[in-house]
Amino acid sequence: MDATRASLLIIDVQEKLYPACQEPDQTVANCCFLVKCANRLGVPVLVTEQYPKGLGHTALEILELVAQNGDGPEGGNVISKVAFSAVPADGFIDKIEENTGRDQVVVVGMETHVCVLQTVMELIERGREVYLVADAVTSRSMHDKIFAIERMRDAGAKIVTRESVMFEWLRVAGTPEFKELSALIK
Repeated sequence: MDATRASLLIIDVQEKLYPACQEPDQTVANCCFLVKCANRLGVPVLVTEQYPKGLGHTALEILELVAQNGDGPEGGNVISKVAFSAVPADGFIDKIEENTGRDQVVVVGMETHVCVLQTVMELIERGREVYLVADAVTSRSMHDKIFAIERMRDAGAKIVTRESVMFEWLRVAGTPEFKELSALIK
């Protein structure tokens, strides 16, 4: 993973959905951790919301951090959708393409076996290098999450953790960015 080639995609971490999922607080916290890393390292962040009229909006703590990056709803980087995959959503591919030269997509969100899975599969089909953050995705059932991760791995997604994303984006120790971001895991 390379911070100059990557975008962070947060899929459907919504008010009415995440409380029903496994480890919801940890998933939201891990998503926030990665948004903080993205903000500090200049990685663009894109957020999707599945049928927000029914499922509510993205968790407030995530939206607040995304807004600090200039990528909030006002910046147009929160995309509503009704298809399970984000790829056919109006404006999604344009936002991904806007990140010129950014062929890597780091994916987090929910539910792993539905919207995350379908989005990852379509991104891979479109030639993107996809990194699925295993400790920042969740489903209502753990077995759905486990089998979906296996399927995405089989399709070519690279399975990573939030810390591996941070350290690969940083590349070296001893920088101001390293000092600031490594404090997040202490």
